[in-house]
Amino acid sequence: MHLEKNPPYLVTIGLEVHAQLKTKTKMFCSCPVEYGAEPNTHLCPVCLGHPGALPVINHEALYLTTLAGLMLSCEIPPICKFDRKNYFYPDMPKNYQISQFDKPLCLGGSVPLHERAYPKEIQKTETAQEKQIRLTRIHLEEDVAKSFHFESTSGIDFNRAGTPLIEIVSEPDITSPEEAFAYLNALRQILIYGNISDADMEKGQMRCDVNVSVRPVDQKEFGTKIELKNLNSISGVRRALTFEIQRQMDLLSRGEKLSQETRRWDDDRGETTLMRIKESAHDYRYFPDPDLLPIHTEELMAIAKKRMPELPQAKCTRLINDYELSPYDAAVLTEDHALVTYFEEAIRLSSQKVRPKILANWIINDLLSALGAASISIIESPVTPEALVELTSLIELGTISGRQGKEVFSEMMISQKSPSSIVQEKGLQQVSDSGAIEGFCDSVIEANPAVVADFKAGKEAALNFLKGQVMKLSKGKANPGLAGEILLKKILGE
Repeated sequence: MHLEKNPPYLVTIGLEVHAQLKTKTKMFCSCPVEYGAEPNTHLCPVCLGHPGALPVINHEALYLTTLAGLMLSCEIPPICKFDRKNYFYPDMPKNYQISQFDKPLCLGGSVPLHERAYPKEIQKTETAQEKQIRLTRIHLEEDVAKSFHFESTSGIDFNRAGTPLIEIVSEPDITSPEEAFAYLNALRQILIYGNISDADMEKGQMRCDVNVSVRPVDQKEFGTKIELKNLNSISGVRRALTFEIQRQMDLLSRGEKLSQETRRWDDDRGETTLMRIKESAHDYRYFPDPDLLPIHTEELMAIAKKRMPELPQAKCTRLINDYELSPYDAAVLTEDHALVTYFEEAIRLSSQKVRPKILANWIINDLLSALGAASISIIESPVTPEALVELTSLIELGTISGRQGKEVFSEMMISQKSPSSIVQEKGLQQVSDSGAIEGFCDSVIEANPAVVADFKAGKEAALNFLKGQVMKLSKGKANPGLAGEILLKKILGE
């Protein structure tokens, strides 16, 4: 479904993003956090809500939440506290969730949208605008257990219950599915840069609830808010919003009224379906958790500031300034934290032997293409930064040609052997001895007098033919640059 280009309606979107923090243990107990563990194997009386079991705060979770706040330009109030959020679902056995209500750890802030955060097909259009999406707050809480629904029964896995979780609540500043897509991409990038969360939506480490409303352009107050659930990918959020916005506009255009409700996104069918009608706001009966004291944040701030990493856009600017990369190359590299880490490690290992632009070209054009074809990530790359530096050094020194370098690289992806050993095994050393190349040039000039005459008559392409014949005669081992120079000198009688 495609939205109308200029509908007579305004779209308002707010997102609530839950991100699991990258800690070794749970929020209020020492049970390990491990994705994919056997169900109900990481449990204790605290995360199972047994009577008399007391929570103990995970300090690393406090630091990571504070760091997230600093990276997103939030205000960190001097005091925060934890509250009990009461509800009766099977995924919380103690019938309340420890969360934060009126005194969260982070207030305000924003997520900056940039061009490459948007879907690829609109990155060069006016739609991909740079803007700031304001945040309301970030609060820290414990995750709930995971429910599994089978054909006739349901099951609960309590391994996830108690995992540290931050909820990042945006202001209703998002106005299109594409902006929602860019917001989630930009937010995920920042969380990964700070090593705050792996933010993998497929693993449930980042989850998103969407609130969307539509109203006529001349109406000041927001339209009826509708919540979307079951969104498990960033592209899925975009698809769900595209459908739901059009659905709401169609209803309004027919004079029908919208009701506040929660709808489920069915990605296979490409449509939202009604889950429940919200007649009134849920009363969670928040009150301060009597087992947890308020927290003074001054020390948290000091530690988080020391752990503050370089933000993605700042790193992009630095790569352009320090290494003379194009804005495009810098943007591609910094889009993925693991990729830019690979690049910077290659720069460190090269010790200025290879120009940064050369390394960037190989990573973006050759390595990423090969990894994509093999369906593996940069972290799993068979070609290490050290091996790539060695390969590009061999080319820069003239030991092998650029064409031979491509051949060596392909072998490196398969065998993981060093470039030097592959060059040795295949006998690919480039001939840079001027005496040997002069012999090849003499033979080619003698065998092709008509082509030589064409070059002298002004046909510059003739020289490329002669150079190709030298490469053929040398079985591809002659240094092509040196071969061209020697041909010119001999033909022009210099």
